[in-house]
Amino acid sequence: MLLHTARPWLTLLRGRGVPVAATTRLYHGDRVAAVGTQPDTQSAEFAENYERMQVLVDELKGRSEKIKLGGGERARKLHISRGKLLPRERIDGLLDPGSPFLEFSQFAAYELYGKEEVPAGGIITGIGRVSGVECVIVANDATVKGGTYYPVTVKKHLRAQEIAQQNHLPCIYLVDSGGANLPRQAEVFPDREHFGRIFFNQARLSSDGIAQIAVVMGSCTAGGAYVPAMADESIIVRKQGTIFLGGPPLVKAATGETVSAEDLGGADLHCRKSGVTDHYALDDSHALHLARKAVRNLNYTKNIQVTTEPPEAPLYPAEELYGIVGTNLKRNFDVREVIARIVDGSRFDEFKAFYGDTVVTVWQMLLPTLTTWGAARQDPVAGEVFSPRVLSLVMSFEGTMVLNAEL
Repeated sequence: MLLHTARPWLTLLRGRGVPVAATTRLYHGDRVAAVGTQPDTQSAEFAENYERMQVLVDELKGRSEKIKLGGGERARKLHISRGKLLPRERIDGLLDPGSPFLEFSQFAAYELYGKEEVPAGGIITGIGRVSGVECVIVANDATVKGGTYYPVTVKKHLRAQEIAQQNHLPCIYLVDSGGANLPRQAEVFPDREHFGRIFFNQARLSSDGIAQIAVVMGSCTAGGAYVPAMADESIIVRKQGTIFLGGPPLVKAATGETVSAEDLGGADLHCRKSGVTDHYALDDSHALHLARKAVRNLNYTKNIQVTTEPPEAPLYPAEELYGIVGTNLKRNFDVREVIARIVDGSRFDEFKAFYGDTVVTVWQMLLPTLTTWGAARQDPVAGEVFSPRVLSLVMSFEGTMVLNAEL
């Protein structure tokens, strides 16, 4: 009887040009049926894909490790000789022990300025857990061109603030910058989405109750001096951090007066006289300790209402992705096999399975938050992909994470 009633439905699907094999995807709504197959790992194509992808991944990891070093060896040695921690060491000291750091845009500025290397755009941004609170961290890298701002540095800083605003995350700025990169200042200052937007965002974030915490660990010159001045709480390191619009050379040229950087804008001046900074730190480690205390004192309450389930590993090893995807863009593969090796339990609910079939849109659990995923199929069939209705539906579900993968 069941087969009898199913027959007209299968006939209808055939009439619409839907492969019968695809109908099995209609029955994943109960989150019981897993999706995915065991690829032929012994095939020549799989082995070729795996080998080529492994080479590319190793190359990517090598470039990533080089970027993490920051500036050249000479710049790093000079930085350390001044008693400073390297920028990534500062981030490690700020985060809760053993907690991860989700870095943004690590390859920003990669081969963007010709022979001029600007690793990570001269600034490190990401999300990390500080005193139990997820925070957006923005750390200048003074080993890269003195931490000065290139156009891409500004974009990266603004993007970090945007993520903080969207997710209501406190911002911690580890400041060690000479301000704008003067040879490129025409590309840094004038427009709406340029350097001044940083301070506009700080004011808006603060007024929205999103804490702004600045730690001055080196130079904080010219426009950059506004960052600690506009922060809700600011910390400065003794005999290391300085805040001024114009440094001693500019004062000398303008007034003929000789003054040291410490007297002009050091920790004693700003903690005892100007009141720009709130906390006096003895060194980098002490400053990071004070920053952690500042976050703890926020009494920040997480308001997360999402559907959660116990995490579950995919049924298929992630290593198989190397053999499935490959590097030959002319070879097609089923993007569902990729999703099945990423999501919890290799289970997902496909949305609009037969519409705009150059894109696969699914709901799934991912460590262990409900997410939506739109992945472009490797398929020669042309047609519509995301419709406005699909996008509006996906974006309307609060507490979900939206992922988009073009594979």
